Amino acid sequence: MKKKVLVGMSGGIDSTVSALILKEDGYEVEGIYMRLHTKPGYHEIHQARAQKAADFVGMKLHIVDLEDIFKEKVFDPFIKTYEAGETPNPCALCNRSLKFGEMVKFADTIGADYIATGHYIQQDGKYLMQAQDDTKDQSYFLFYIDKTIVPRLLFPMGSRKKSDIKKLAASIEGLESFASQAESSEICFVENTYVDLLKDYVQVDQPGEVLDMNGNVVGEHKGYMHYTIGKRKGFTVRGAHDPHYVVSIDQKKNQIVVGKKEDLACYSVTLRDINMFDERTDFESTVKLRYRTKAVKCSVKIDNGIAEVKLHEAVFGVAKGQAAVFYDEDKLIGGGWIS
Repeated sequence: MKKKVLVGMSGGIDSTVSALILKEDGYEVEGIYMRLHTKPGYHEIHQARAQKAADFVGMKLHIVDLEDIFKEKVFDPFIKTYEAGETPNPCALCNRSLKFGEMVKFADTIGADYIATGHYIQQDGKYLMQAQDDTKDQSYFLFYIDKTIVPRLLFPMGSRKKSDIKKLAASIEGLESFASQAESSEICFVENTYVDLLKDYVQVDQPGEVLDMNGNVVGEHKGYMHYTIGKRKGFTVRGAHDPHYVVSIDQKKNQIVVGKKEDLACYSVTLRDINMFDERTDFESTVKLRYRTKAVKCSVKIDNGIAEVKLHEAVFGVAKGQAAVFYDEDKLIGGGWIS
């Protein structure tokens, strides 16, 4: 009997090729398109693309409305994190609760043995592993998923290069149309900028004071929610000749503190809500503190769900609310949220 796989479908080239590969490998394949938010016009376009992709593959597509759960688990925390003066990571929350949470629950209702997506990541039955194509690796965003589902996950893109997928798409009649679609690299529910979105829910434009590292008022800003740690534009610093960066944010006083590049240097972080894929609590590893930054060596001690992380070299622009993800070479071993 064929094993059944439920494939998360976006209508893009990666999920479409993933479904094709799995079908060719002998699996019984069905697709799912999840309606997650109410961004105007988004689902009309992407659901139609997902249906077109499912038709091309020759499989059934399930349409599942998860907007209420998305609002509770991803969107509302996104707003609240900015209100708290922190920098959210909604994709990691969405992966845990929706794409590798609700999707798994739905897979169980149709008797699917496996769950697959077009993510560039691998797994070995216990751990998530970085993708072969390190320019596309998405392991950072999956650190928070439930480790018990790892054996059920299939990632056809994980062992392939993006360039090879594009060549494959160009060589198959009908598939090139999926490859020609623009890929989204931003947050899917943000239409223009996150500030434009926030304005619909909270008061963003509240001018406030800019302080230097000694606590002196040296300028003005547009409202603390316009800024994240490391930002160097959008505020004034009187008499400054060198670039200044946001070093910290005080949301209660609506103040931002700015300094030189060296003032952004961070040598230790504290993490909450730890999610580990094994039982280690005192270890050496490397850690990524933002998606597009290099992993640096660190020492980690975990106690009562809190991790104290000592960095072996300075990392610049570390922001509360972002994820810190631990690696043992190419193996993702866990992570937590910077607090």
